Amino acid sequence: MTIDEAEGKTRHNRHNDVQSPLAHLSDKTIDQLGKEFDAIHDEVYGDLGDADRRYIKSVIATQRNLAVAGRVLLLGSRSKVSWVAGTACLGMAKILENMEIGHNVMHGQWDWMNDPDIHSSVWDWDTASTAEAWKHSHNYIHHTFTNIRGKDKDLGYEIMRIDPHQPWNPVYLAQPFYNVLLTAFFEWGVALHDLDLDALRKGEKSAADLWHDLKGIGVKMRRQVIKDYIGWPVISAGAFALTQLASGGNIKQPKSSRLARRLRRAPGAGTRANTAAGLMDRVLPGVEQTFLATFAANFTANIIRNVWAHAIIFCGHFPDQTYTFSKAETENETRGGWYVRQLLGSANIEGSPLFHVISGNLGYQVEHHLYPDMPSTRYSQVAPKVKDICERYELPYNSGPFGQQWGQVHRTIVRLALPGGRPRPKPDPYHRAPHSAAGPERVSEAARFRQRVPAGHPDAGPEHEAGGVDVEPPPRD
Repeated sequence: MTIDEAEGKTRHNRHNDVQSPLAHLSDKTIDQLGKEFDAIHDEVYGDLGDADRRYIKSVIATQRNLAVAGRVLLLGSRSKVSWVAGTACLGMAKILENMEIGHNVMHGQWDWMNDPDIHSSVWDWDTASTAEAWKHSHNYIHHTFTNIRGKDKDLGYEIMRIDPHQPWNPVYLAQPFYNVLLTAFFEWGVALHDLDLDALRKGEKSAADLWHDLKGIGVKMRRQVIKDYIGWPVISAGAFALTQLASGGNIKQPKSSRLARRLRRAPGAGTRANTAAGLMDRVLPGVEQTFLATFAANFTANIIRNVWAHAIIFCGHFPDQTYTFSKAETENETRGGWYVRQLLGSANIEGSPLFHVISGNLGYQVEHHLYPDMPSTRYSQVAPKVKDICERYELPYNSGPFGQQWGQVHRTIVRLALPGGRPRPKPDPYHRAPHSAAGPERVSEAARFRQRVPAGHPDAGPEHEAGGVDVEPPPRD
């Protein structure tokens, strides 16, 4: 039985079906919505300029300075203070590089600058996925077919059941456990996901294409291993050795070398082995300790980046508020319908300005799905205008605190590991907060932004053509 056939059997079961707000909108209303969403995009694209350019360059400079600070601090990684500070700087640098820079640059958000160094066609990032494979699976598949069951491969990443419409399989019993592994090693899970092995099984992808993708991942793996687990630990260890030499051996270090202990325990170890081990005990203990400490710091920084990316991405896609859609619901979808599906299929995470920067501004996941090629710094600017549309057309605006969204996601992962389940209650249409009886009625945030003038930019819209940015919503009328 296909997914759509299974859905057809449950469509009349009121306990297992939550009607999409799309069902309450007429075709004319949906078309008007599409024009209003286009107008927001046009206005922003007609206003991009030097302030936006300065922002992305400053973020890149900050990220690189943090990375340098982390590497310098980890030269003294034998010190606990230096280890913690260096790991924190490096972890933050990796988060910024992954979230606010890499993800957004490869979406084409900064292609309008025509900067040869900050462009989606040339940018690569410090993560396991190749730029080419990620752009196809994320920019095209996920952002074009967002939350369409059976088409959006990011819906549970093909290994988890996160929507009750998905047929249950005994393998899902383990999903709370392998989700922990996915959290820690998220970059590698995404890289494997981007291989699209399901397309290979269906004959939609050739073995040659798979081999090409595997070679690309292999290159990324080799770079990360050499950089984080060999190169920088060796540099830190070398820095300790030089410092120890310059100090005349006065830096405190362990009394014995790990390699020396192994040499002494080796079968047939004799006088020469013991002499060599003694020399190692004088030279290597601090070198070994520094190498291992830097290795551990780099590993921890990568885990920090992976855990954060997993949390932000899952909280923006899988909390209770989001809707999923059958293929039948999205047949002959118009541009306005595409916009509404993006609105309903994603959720925001509330937080401070710093939170939004380190989350790649994906705390504004709703705005990002509406406008994936819009510079991320503009999402806070257009959010009130999106709320205005939701208020006037009686649509939900999915948003919640980080703790709430994170809790809902993991509750769903645990519950849907078991058979059954039903969609959680969905939010009511967005509306301004009621005014206080003690004072005059306040103008809502949305209402303050009801006046706007479309700029009519010729490249406006989420299909803005650039290097590998292949989101394909229906065309404008």
